Amino acid sequence: MRVSTALPWIALAGVIGYVTWHDSWPGATTVTAPPSLAQEFSAPATGGPVSGPVSYAPAVARAAPAVVNIYTTQTVRQAYNPMLEQFFRFHGQPLPRERTAASLGSGVIVSADGYVLTNDHVVASADSIVVALNDGREVPAKVIGTDPDTDLAVLRIELDKLPVLPFKTSDSAVGDVVLAIGNPFGVGQTVTQGIISAIGRRGLGISTYEDFIQTDAAINPGNSGGALIDVSGNLIGVNSAIYSRSGGSLGIGFAIPAPLAKQVMAEIIATGRVVRGWLGVEIAAGADGDTPPSRRNPGKVQIAGVLPGGPGARGGLRAGDELVSVEGVAVTSADQVIGQIGVLKPGKVAEVVIRREGKEQTLKVEMGERPKQRSRQE
Repeated sequence: MRVSTALPWIALAGVIGYVTWHDSWPGATTVTAPPSLAQEFSAPATGGPVSGPVSYAPAVARAAPAVVNIYTTQTVRQAYNPMLEQFFRFHGQPLPRERTAASLGSGVIVSADGYVLTNDHVVASADSIVVALNDGREVPAKVIGTDPDTDLAVLRIELDKLPVLPFKTSDSAVGDVVLAIGNPFGVGQTVTQGIISAIGRRGLGISTYEDFIQTDAAINPGNSGGALIDVSGNLIGVNSAIYSRSGGSLGIGFAIPAPLAKQVMAEIIATGRVVRGWLGVEIAAGADGDTPPSRRNPGKVQIAGVLPGGPGARGGLRAGDELVSVEGVAVTSADQVIGQIGVLKPGKVAEVVIRREGKEQTLKVEMGERPKQRSRQE
């Protein structure tokens, strides 16, 4: 996981290693406005007042049975100081070389016949996985497939007639009320409430393909893989990461949006993996003129390196080429073009417009298949 020294750390909302920042909050002073101003600012906006439900209990009652706790164990090889090893060998007491590490997370039941959606980092390298249902049942789970590039995984449990959390098909909007359901710190199923703070968050360094929903609903260690739902009880995202320095929630959490999660899940269930296009090039954002690159002003998007014999090299791409467009879509940032290339299927001949030595050229490049990425904990 990439960590920028200019930003707070970003951490997966699992059980180990999280992110945060702390700010002091000065005391507030109350100022009473004149009656005329008080009346003016208390007047409802055009269209009348907006009201919400008094209770979110119906949404929780609908969604909670389909959110599960996930417990994993992993055998970890121990490393010791050579002097300590020598001391124990001298006394005829060999040190244990392996230990068992336990971890926990959350998941969402997405089919009545036992498919469970969670984060890749929740189950990566696990030797055993147990799913605990809301009704108290605990059953072993099998990994059907993982996608480290989006930090998603699909499990299967041998049960049927299970409660299912439906995917929301319509777009969510900033300001929508949302609820996060999961198993923070292993205390048991917990519901927190907030709003959607932003959508389309990219460039965070959490995963290769990013399109996160940001929320201020409290997400803590153990919430990874749990559900972010709307007030009707529909799944709008899979909770994945937080900003935190203490390990607790500071109101900045990230969830993988339901449409992306559904697409990845369907491919994993159908074929056991996700197939993406690949050019075999390294893409980087560079400065444009005297303005330093940033997320809002990425500058030129250039090819920093080309894999010899890869799809890009065969198609004529070179290090130093500026990417102008791919399949008629203008390149606006490194994250945007990486996502666009991934959507193209292997074998597709794509039209890539580049700028080389100040002149635009159009190349025809046959897409390859992106190699399988290692899970983040491997």
